[in-house]
Amino acid sequence: MIGKITRARISFLLLAAALALAIAGTRGHAASPQANPAAQTSKTAEQAFKNIQVLKDVPADQILPAMQFIATSLGVECEYCHVKNAFEKDDKDAKVTARKMMLMMFAANTQTFDGKREVTCYTCHRGSTDPVGTPVIPETEPKPITEVPETSAENLPKANQIIDKYVEALGGKNAIESVSSRVEKGTLVAGEAKLPVEVLDKAPDKRITIVHMPNGDNSTAFDGHVGWLGAPGHPAHQMTAAEADNVRLDADLHFAADLTQLFHNFRVHGEEKIDGNDVYALYALNEGKPPVHLYFDAKSGLLVRMVRYIDTPLGRNPAQIDYADYRDAGGVKVPYRWTIARPSGRFTIQVDELKQNVPVDDAKFVMPPPPPAPPEGQKNP
Repeated sequence: MIGKITRARISFLLLAAALALAIAGTRGHAASPQANPAAQTSKTAEQAFKNIQVLKDVPADQILPAMQFIATSLGVECEYCHVKNAFEKDDKDAKVTARKMMLMMFAANTQTFDGKREVTCYTCHRGSTDPVGTPVIPETEPKPITEVPETSAENLPKANQIIDKYVEALGGKNAIESVSSRVEKGTLVAGEAKLPVEVLDKAPDKRITIVHMPNGDNSTAFDGHVGWLGAPGHPAHQMTAAEADNVRLDADLHFAADLTQLFHNFRVHGEEKIDGNDVYALYALNEGKPPVHLYFDAKSGLLVRMVRYIDTPLGRNPAQIDYADYRDAGGVKVPYRWTIARPSGRFTIQVDELKQNVPVDDAKFVMPPPPPAPPEGQKNP
């Protein structure tokens, strides 16, 4: 055990919080999965997996994110419903019940909310296996509900003003675009565990984060076209399209300068507080995609939080990234610390060393090939 977190748990947190909603905890156990998730995109769940009874027509690459949504909604691991290494079996009552609950949820949304996904697993479970049906008596006297005055839109800056201030706060468009590469070394902190980490970026949109685990390297990468994940003892696997859409944002070395090209529309949601500071909430929108919520410090203009989602057939899996410790690096301000949080856990990366405009080999971002198949009659170790 490393600190109070097992190596297996850290491995799950790292992959899950790789900004792609990685599901290493379930991919390895799925019944009859394809070796490459990209190969599943043209197949339905029924075609790619065994014993699918409810989500038959859902694209195969959405099944595992949906399973993670159930796990986080109930606060459980895969084996709560599934038999380990035999996920197709129906030996556990919880799996049978889960199917009934999904059908109930679909019926409620169809019959009551005109097909809109208003009810999800989390609506009732809220991180518990047993939904709360009775109001809870609070430990202290509840505060009276008062009407919160809405912030007048006239008093808020426009979306383009918020973005322009962000670009200028970082050093300006020219300074941002002058950075061709960035290499960072630091420490990843998860609970009491501390692990060395490297982050390599290369313009315009290549990135890899390498966490040096005691039993090998854990990698999260985007090569400019596809995203991939690698964990010790497992072959690297490609992200789904939805996962890659999110990690692509991190891979854009000129994110601030490219923001208006990355999204088709923006909406100022209002003024809020984060850690006691006033922030402007800006929703970045692309048609047919979940929104990305961006929070900018009202005084400095710097981006302090990003919240984004992966859509699944059952609900949205959220990820929150908090940026802090901005420092000047060759005329451009860079966050030296960021915290990635999900319902399953969180970790923080603190940068200790940063270099820019240094050579970075494109091969660093390429997904490793699968290991060779063993000779006939032999099994992989």
